[in-house]
Amino acid sequence: MSDVPTHRLVKKPTVNGRYLSDYMAASERARRTILRGCKYRPIAKLLQHDLAKNFITKFLSGGSLKSDKMNQEAARLRGMMSDTPFDRDTLDVNADFLDAYAKAFSPDQLPKADIIKPPKKLKINLNGVDMNPDIRLGFQRVTKTNKVRTGFMTIRYAKGKALPEEVGLWQSSLLFGCRQMADDEDEATAERKLCVTLDAFTGHFIEAPGDAVSRFKNMEAACATIASMWDNIEPPTGAVID
Repeated sequence: MSDVPTHRLVKKPTVNGRYLSDYMAASERARRTILRGCKYRPIAKLLQHDLAKNFITKFLSGGSLKSDKMNQEAARLRGMMSDTPFDRDTLDVNADFLDAYAKAFSPDQLPKADIIKPPKKLKINLNGVDMNPDIRLGFQRVTKTNKVRTGFMTIRYAKGKALPEEVGLWQSSLLFGCRQMADDEDEATAERKLCVTLDAFTGHFIEAPGDAVSRFKNMEAACATIASMWDNIEPPTGAVID
């Protein structure tokens, strides 16, 4: 058996907002798999969508909402030189991401609010679990009574399939809870309809639901459970821990 490390141990309970949302909508068996993947991170490189997400963030906040800009960026990524097969795959999957959203994009689906910059690197600890909600944009509007309402947006994408609605509802509820937790800093008030998860495959913005407060409390409770069981999560079969 090789002694070359295959996974890196995350000692402190840490779950990305995406995986926490997946966890809340998953079966018990799938939950165990999600947590195992969060505690034992593969050392091998994994394909990421950061290039596409960063471009979409700039696109939505840039003012000129013409979907062909995403097609142009996708073509640029496909035409870029790459040093390794992994780099080539990364460029291509990000190009696919942009083409998919360009096809589904409609400016009418955007929340009726101004786009603002979100807090930088907002990280939250929920009952002992460090959690990055991966906030991409902020939204803000002023009511007729001159009150400020704000929200957050994140982005999800899976090639060839829509984000399950239930997962999106959990993730938008998480954004709503995080927005409320940040209110003490800017005195703005979170609004459910401005806390949204963009499914880039369908172009649909999934709003935080009417029971978002209850859902967020359930997520906090789930995090307490995750923190208590973290030390007992076993590594994947055959894993060599760094």
